[in-house]
Amino acid sequence: MELRHLRYFVAVAEEGSLTNAAERRLHTAQPSLSRQIRDLEIEVGVPLLERGARGISLTAAGRIFLDHARLALLQVEAAGEAARRAARPEKRGFNIGFLAGQELVWLPEALRILRAEQPDIEIALASQSSPELAGALMRGTVDVAFLRREKEAPGIAFKHLMREPLVAVLSADHPLAAQKTVRIQDLAKETYISPTRVAPALKKVIENYAAASGVALKADYDAENLSSAVSLVTSTGGVTLLPLYVKLMLPPSVVIRPLRGDAPAIELVLGYSRSNMSALLKRFLASTDQLVARVSKTWAEFPSMT
Repeated sequence: MELRHLRYFVAVAEEGSLTNAAERRLHTAQPSLSRQIRDLEIEVGVPLLERGARGISLTAAGRIFLDHARLALLQVEAAGEAARRAARPEKRGFNIGFLAGQELVWLPEALRILRAEQPDIEIALASQSSPELAGALMRGTVDVAFLRREKEAPGIAFKHLMREPLVAVLSADHPLAAQKTVRIQDLAKETYISPTRVAPALKKVIENYAAASGVALKADYDAENLSSAVSLVTSTGGVTLLPLYVKLMLPPSVVIRPLRGDAPAIELVLGYSRSNMSALLKRFLASTDQLVARVSKTWAEFPSMT
């Protein structure tokens, strides 16, 4: 099995089409790609993909293999980056990553701490999905990140920051917006926008909450990220579930409503690589309690964020 087989398989799985993967991602001929996938399935010993009229879908074995294939490719990339870092002189920069939108909450205090520790430090920022941030931590391209507790992240340590309640997000003129709180049973009757395409931790929280409530949330739309979820709420009149911090990013035409009863919550953590020997990182981690205390003051109006 070669790395190109894994790259080809991941591309096909993510595109859902051999043709799209060949043309958009791999820049190769579709028949050649088909042969590579068949060779991979022969070597693995089980079918990984199902070919249908609507395109390509993963078998049960394929879904499991996809997780391992992504991790293997990430570890190869991390090994290369680690070797390149070892050959370079010590950098004076510090790279900090944020789950998209969280920089609005955490960046001011994080910068204050970093500048107090090392005033002349060059700081670079990245705003990505949680799995992407975990990958960046593994590759060593980000020193510390505000993200979810990702499972497939060997070598990464996580420190708890807070738990954020999920809220319903809907248009200001939606009939449910007239209520102080909404039930998940009401959301199940509406056009539902899934916000979890690249958010496995959020997906798990929503699935568990729906199952415990005896509700099936069938997605009419699958949002790529937080911004696209909000845009779909505006354009379709649908509803979605997102962590409370989304309140900071909403246009006037979109509102949030608390979920009635015991609302689900999702953990926000600070992630870093155990192999990162940066002295500034160690000092920053030592200031985590101070960071949380200061940020919590700005959320005093939201007592459910603890």
